[in-house]
Amino acid sequence: MDNKILIDLRHKLHQHPELSNQEFRTSEHISAFMRLLHPDEVILLGKTGKAFVFNGKQPGKTIVFRAELDALPITEISDKPHKSVIEKVAHSCGHDGHMTIVAGLSQKIAENRPLRGRAVLLFQPAEEVEQGARDVVEDPAFQKLKPDYIFGLHNVPGKEANSILVKSGSFAAASTGMTIKLTGKTSHAAEPENGISPAMAISRIIQRLHQLSDSSTLFKDMVLLTIVHVMLGEIAFGTSPGYAEIRVTLRAFENEDMELLTTNTEKLVHEIAHAERLVCEIGWSEVFPATVNHPECIQMIEQSAIVLGLSIEHLQTPFKWSEDFAYYTGVYKGGFFGLGAGVHHPQLHNPEYDFPDEIIDTGINMFFNLYEKLLVSPSE
Repeated sequence: MDNKILIDLRHKLHQHPELSNQEFRTSEHISAFMRLLHPDEVILLGKTGKAFVFNGKQPGKTIVFRAELDALPITEISDKPHKSVIEKVAHSCGHDGHMTIVAGLSQKIAENRPLRGRAVLLFQPAEEVEQGARDVVEDPAFQKLKPDYIFGLHNVPGKEANSILVKSGSFAAASTGMTIKLTGKTSHAAEPENGISPAMAISRIIQRLHQLSDSSTLFKDMVLLTIVHVMLGEIAFGTSPGYAEIRVTLRAFENEDMELLTTNTEKLVHEIAHAERLVCEIGWSEVFPATVNHPECIQMIEQSAIVLGLSIEHLQTPFKWSEDFAYYTGVYKGGFFGLGAGVHHPQLHNPEYDFPDEIIDTGINMFFNLYEKLLVSPSE
């Protein structure tokens, strides 16, 4: 395994980031790298997704290791030679590093092919907008693989570099975007009684949403409602508005709480809209279930970290951010862990963020130990 080759790959991917479902060049970079390793099979998943399969000589389990292809609509702030050359697009979440880790794992697997079963290296599109993993899970070509286990990781700034962060059960929160459209009747600002303004409804909805999320009896664990955008009428002092939109992000640590939260949110919005004589339309987008780890997978991840002599942190609460890896753990036995990126490293989705090259080896070694345990070691 050549570290310089991997770091060069990471820097090339970082320089040429692509948004969700537009990862054509990124996918080709990965394909060119993987072709040199001679996988037994290449599976196309959607327009840009790829899965590279290494088969063992004997029957056994199918193990999937997943990385993400997409970047974010963020303008990078950096003076590094490998900074993004694409305007207003950057790998500010570290998916370039995750891809490099799985590519490095592929190098080691190519040199140590499975004795049994098969290893699948999955490069998935569109993690940032949730539909990527969902599309993969629903793809007949992926379903045909019938994975026994699927593993993934995410770098975590603020945590000791090369430490392994584990948590049984929910690892990352469920979240969804809610768009509320309220339609009344526009009128002259001097005669608001001739119209139906959504202004009071907005006020009431926001107040009730905060009350709902603060409920200590309705939910088992943390829920959070964040008002992210409000639009009311036009900028015209002579007009009383007749239309409004509210956008809210809903989060919950547990899927059961998310179901309760969405149901109750819809109910109160419709009640208020009806009371204010408004037509109400509710839409949902970027739906992420909670990422729920399987106990067997967590046990294996912990064992791998111990064998490698890595520092392990057992998280007490899930992360508030969401991960579309949840779509895999909802169907297959899944294990998702955090990889510390450095205590003082810039945070995810920050314009100054850049994946730290010094944690690439740790990610590769963690995945490879899991691979050896399941597909190479003499006993299962």
